[in-house]
Amino acid sequence: MKWQPEDERRWAVARIEAGDPVTAVAAALGRSRTWVYRWVARADSAEATWPEDRSHRPTHLAGLTPAEVVEAVSLVRLSLYNQGLLCGAQNIRWELEALSVTPLPSVRTINRILAREELTHRRTGRYVPKGIPYPALAASTVNAVHQIDYVGPCYLRGPVRFWSLNTVDLATARCALEPVQSRAGQATVDALWATWHRLGLPGHVQADNEGVFYGSPAHPRGLGPLIRLCLGQGIEPWFIPVREPWRNGVVEKFNDHYGSKFLGRITVPEAAALGPAHRAFEQQHNSRYRYSKLGGQTPLTALQRAGHPLRFPTAPVAPRVPLPKPETGCYHLVRFIRSDQRLEVFGERFLLPPEAAYTYVVATVDVAQQRLRVVLGTDPVAEFPYRLR
Repeated sequence: MKWQPEDERRWAVARIEAGDPVTAVAAALGRSRTWVYRWVARADSAEATWPEDRSHRPTHLAGLTPAEVVEAVSLVRLSLYNQGLLCGAQNIRWELEALSVTPLPSVRTINRILAREELTHRRTGRYVPKGIPYPALAASTVNAVHQIDYVGPCYLRGPVRFWSLNTVDLATARCALEPVQSRAGQATVDALWATWHRLGLPGHVQADNEGVFYGSPAHPRGLGPLIRLCLGQGIEPWFIPVREPWRNGVVEKFNDHYGSKFLGRITVPEAAALGPAHRAFEQQHNSRYRYSKLGGQTPLTALQRAGHPLRFPTAPVAPRVPLPKPETGCYHLVRFIRSDQRLEVFGERFLLPPEAAYTYVVATVDVAQQRLRVVLGTDPVAEFPYRLR
């Protein structure tokens, strides 16, 4: 018969109290003498629960999060939840940072606190949008808006490593792919120039906040290669909110298609074959893929039927880096303003009025006037001097 642990311990203590030798009791149970002595000592404590297992958890935890931080995490989570806002660990950490809570817990620590405090329940019912207006760019005409994004690093066969600068025209769904083996300033300028020679010059270029596009966080007013190249061609760059890649949703979805249909299937044995392989895939997409948003047309058919004149770069070769500093033009940043009312512009922060909290604003840098203007919808909310480097 298999003993339960508590019964085994009671029997051993009972035999010792009856006068049996410790060695005989240990041998009968297949235990050590130390084990028998331990449970005899535990029984002498006269505790009602002496046969039960005790926790091995240490009585003092050196790295335990302070109780006031745990309470702050719980209160912020409940506040965000009750307001119908995003209440995940990263959002909670942003709010704690705005409230100057110290020590600031990591995302992993916040997740553990939420699990321990049983604050991981989800909202019930169908998701209801918050109704916060987003200032999306209108793409009603050909080349009104190009969405661009880098994919990579990508590896095909062998040690060849590359990135692909993918561009999609929102109005016609035409794509352009430019593989590069470096994302340095000149490589990005060359890739954009080649893209515009095939798609035409856009009115706006929408990109995320990669340093290769806007410049360097050490010099946020230095006008990166994308900004300088675009303004020199009369194009206005448009930067989506930080950590919101779905705002570039069209090119992000195309990147998935590119990954499954090209990277997952095409074999390119050497770097010299990257360009022709990408051109073939690009041509196949633009001439054969049909989209419901285009009424079942292919991108090239939609372009032909639109009858919209295209504008192309005048020079066959891209300008060389460093590009000259533009003297006119504007570039824009869309930002979500949190409870601290701070507008972040490539690492710099500007305080906005209270009505801007929990809204999307558009910050426009006017190069000619050296001003930073912030609008909420169509209403101006702030303006700052912004001297460019």
